[in-house]
Amino acid sequence: MADEQVPPESRGVTVEVLGTIDLGPEIEGLQGLQLRTRRVTIEPGGVFGPVHDHQGRPGTVYVLRGTITDHRDGVATDYGPGAGWPEDRNTVHWLENRGAEPAVEVSVDVVRSS
Repeated sequence: MADEQVPPESRGVTVEVLGTIDLGPEIEGLQGLQLRTRRVTIEPGGVFGPVHDHQGRPGTVYVLRGTITDHRDGVATDYGPGAGWPEDRNTVHWLENRGAEPAVEVSVDVVRSS
């Protein structure tokens, strides 16, 4: 479906870091990078924005509860429990919860160590 909506700023989002692993000692050549797992909750009407990319921060998302609408390339796609999507260097998107219940996802990505 076409997605002409202007992406709003973030609201109604809670992010909890569940764990990180320093990848440098684990895999040669990955010094300065971490594998990170987060639980993201988007309340009804909530938005995880604004538009952002994943260059240098690849990951995957898995939806645990509710429905999350992923807006990218002019298309809005709904993902419910048990579904998910990849986020690679070509991903430019924003997310929202159009449903009546909180939507919960688990996001795993590779990030620069802070």
